Amino acid sequence: MVRETDVVVLGMGPGGEQVAGRLAEAGLEVTGVEAELLGGECPYWACVPSKMMVRAGNLLAEARRVPGVAGQSAATPSWAPVAQRIRDDATDNWNDQAAVDRFTGKGGHFVRGRGTLTGPRTVRVDDDEFRARRGVVVATGTRAQIPPIAGMDGVPYWTNREAVATKQRPSSLLVLGGGTVGLELAQAFARFGTNVTVVEAVDRLLPMEEPEAGEMLSEVLAADGVAVRTGARVTAVRHAHDTFTLTLEGGAELAGQHLLVATGRAADLAAIGVASVGLDPEAKELAVDPRMRAAEGLWGVGDITGRGAFTHVALYQADIAVRDILGEPGPEADYRAVSRVTFTDPEIGAVGLTEAQARERGLTVRTGTAQLPSSARGWIHKTGNEGFIKLVEDAEKGSLVGATSAGPMGGEVLYGLAVAVQNEVPVDQLRHMIYAYPTFHRAIEDALTNLT
Repeated sequence: MVRETDVVVLGMGPGGEQVAGRLAEAGLEVTGVEAELLGGECPYWACVPSKMMVRAGNLLAEARRVPGVAGQSAATPSWAPVAQRIRDDATDNWNDQAAVDRFTGKGGHFVRGRGTLTGPRTVRVDDDEFRARRGVVVATGTRAQIPPIAGMDGVPYWTNREAVATKQRPSSLLVLGGGTVGLELAQAFARFGTNVTVVEAVDRLLPMEEPEAGEMLSEVLAADGVAVRTGARVTAVRHAHDTFTLTLEGGAELAGQHLLVATGRAADLAAIGVASVGLDPEAKELAVDPRMRAAEGLWGVGDITGRGAFTHVALYQADIAVRDILGEPGPEADYRAVSRVTFTDPEIGAVGLTEAQARERGLTVRTGTAQLPSSARGWIHKTGNEGFIKLVEDAEKGSLVGATSAGPMGGEVLYGLAVAVQNEVPVDQLRHMIYAYPTFHRAIEDALTNLT
């Protein structure tokens, strides 16, 4: 059956849901297509449940810092209540049917199924074909990227989905990948008593961030009992007798009850039929212009565009795509100050360029660093005060192009730094601001003093 509509939104994760809902509110006939749960990865398997796990683990860690509590086995409760709470909260607050009702209540038409592009402005879902008068918005996201390691395709490894859905805490866990997802989950499980080993192929954790961040987290994780193996390349994996075994280059082996693969995410453009609209199905991402246009009558938003696997980027892009579809004025996409946060304890907040990235672009770079424990708030905080502020300045312009805020509330402190990077606030002006005492963000003032 062929159906006419104004816009088809292919993929109803955070970005797709926002596009579809806003266009429906504007009076357009919108068809939203989603094969899984409306809302996508973030509320069910990623951002939301993982942060619940992190929060629970952090509360345990904070309790253990209280004199007389540290070291007591009673401070490690059962994992089961935490797992149940995550499932209950997901059901109560991120209910798939409630999301569908919310969208259809705005006048949208929801289709459950796997959609593919079959030509310009045309999408097929099972036996139905939808022809969009204005166009199609692709927001199908990405999937966990599984490395081509010998034996991997024959073992029951976990991705983030299985990790947050488990009802039983594993006695031991191998984490393949030392990026954001791997480290957040590694620390959370370790704080509930799992013996965790993180294996990262490159020579440091969080390889996309400042090296100081990875060095600090290595020390923090070691204090949590996590074994960290960097510069360790896995050549084979096997599973027998409820045990995973990783073989490393050189022949060393690591064993654990479960294996979590957290080695990044990838888009599958061939699966959504981009070849039918003249685009490269082998491309790593759907290339879009600053108005989110991928081709005539085709827009892309979210992870699939390769601009960062962040919900906040998807929502930012969604607003731009909506304006373009409706013909409304507004700014084009600007990614100079994309914020990113690793929700470990301490949190690693970062915005803009790292020092290495700035130098690679040929900028004249000055950096300034302040250690959080040396700040007034850090001294007051005592145990658990690990962190730092690092600023990256374009010395010729006299403004920041990047910054890192690591600490107990690193993601929150990041806000002011993001404003400075986005708006190219002169460093001299930042120096003459009044920073509240005693706050973690006051350490920014020290980092500015140390710019060299």
